[in-house]
Amino acid sequence: CTIPLRLLIAPLHHKVANITMTRVLGIAAASVISCSVCISAFTSTVPSKLATYSRQLTAPLQTKIDVEEEAPRDIYSFEEWASYGGIQKADGFQLVSEELDGFLDVSAMTTQDIPAGSPVVYVPNEMILSSNKAMEQFGRIQEAEQILRDNGYESNIRQYYLMLKILAELEKGQDSPWFPYLNSLPRYFSNGASMTLFCYTCIPPLLAALCKEERARLNNLSVKRPVTFLSNGIKENAKLWKWAYQVVYTRGFEANDGSGDFCIAPMADMFNHHGLEPEIALAYDESGNCYAQTVCDVLANSPLRMSYGDATNPSFLLARYGFLDESAPATFCKIMPSHVSEEMKNLGYAQDRMLFYKDTGDTSEEVWDILLYMALGETDEATQQQFYQAHMAGDYATKQSIHDQYYPLTMSKLSDHIETFLDELEALEKKGEYGGKVAADDHPRLPLILRHNEFVKNTFLTVRNKQGLDQNSDNEVPQTAPAGGY
Repeated sequence: CTIPLRLLIAPLHHKVANITMTRVLGIAAASVISCSVCISAFTSTVPSKLATYSRQLTAPLQTKIDVEEEAPRDIYSFEEWASYGGIQKADGFQLVSEELDGFLDVSAMTTQDIPAGSPVVYVPNEMILSSNKAMEQFGRIQEAEQILRDNGYESNIRQYYLMLKILAELEKGQDSPWFPYLNSLPRYFSNGASMTLFCYTCIPPLLAALCKEERARLNNLSVKRPVTFLSNGIKENAKLWKWAYQVVYTRGFEANDGSGDFCIAPMADMFNHHGLEPEIALAYDESGNCYAQTVCDVLANSPLRMSYGDATNPSFLLARYGFLDESAPATFCKIMPSHVSEEMKNLGYAQDRMLFYKDTGDTSEEVWDILLYMALGETDEATQQQFYQAHMAGDYATKQSIHDQYYPLTMSKLSDHIETFLDELEALEKKGEYGGKVAADDHPRLPLILRHNEFVKNTFLTVRNKQGLDQNSDNEVPQTAPAGGY
């Protein structure tokens, strides 16, 4: 179907046609209306003209982007620039700001009711920073690509070119068409790539591993020598490379049209995350224009948010984006054996399946299966294989029987894991609190880390209480597995 797009009229007085959406980002394609009409009127302002306008918006003494963490964000100039360039916003769309851990966070909301299926933001193709366009502009840098392949980062080649695009625009200073946009972006980040080595010692093993992966990715994508179009001053500035990395990986998403293009769409990158009930999904038409559309009815004075990824993986979201998703209904149970066999994977060992549920204290079926499988491997390999073969054959009666027989052993393993992990969290909490007292300025991300650890701790305590493992709990410990085994 086709729906009218109600948008604010920018100073250029672009006309609005009836449009629909394709190329979904963030939700299933069935949730977004498909696109059949191209809006050429929105693409008349090109970035070369925006360069002159960018200089007019900027204070005379500011000729380059300051990437120091304390640098202010110029949101006002960004919004003027966006309007001039043809970025359109629906009635009621508004950027709002709040202070988080001492730094400005900017997000989107609506002051009016918006029905489901309504476009709320339009970003013309010319305003979008794109890996495909960067590769076309710079040409393929074969030596750099080979280095990335050799180091295991072939899947990050497009993000690498988008980083180079950011760096090239930074070098232009006020002459960059994207100067007001870049000058509006955060300089302070709390994700894995930004943490100190001490921070890594204050977080649980899984999150620490994910954060270290982000730092390693940053280091490996800082391939500078083969890049001939950047000055030595830019290539040798580690802070600029780190900031370009942060911008690309916290604001960019792949366009799900099969092209693999990795894009940053100004204004459409201002939506915060909500994994369970996002209000917004991004889409692209056949001309590469970006749209943000509501996926549900949104009441006035509500936030406008999209999904950044799995709602049950708050550790990844913190490591990649630098925030704690307290809306997550569950989290990985943190069972991390030294070796995960193919049989364990077949039983369901995966971070998005081995779950403890935050509010209910429930434990996913896969946790019970893996705990029993691991316990049987220590005591009765024959029964372990019987259990595994029953799972593979779909013989749930046999699985239930084995669960019932060994339920006290499984519960003992669960209890040991919960108590051990809670002890580890207590030690991490003390270390983080001490670091905050003696060196808070050196480790400003510690408050977020402590909130994350408290979130995990409360989830484990809820599971312990639900399963009757808390000595102070009134819950009676069952002697056989629940119906269904789990």
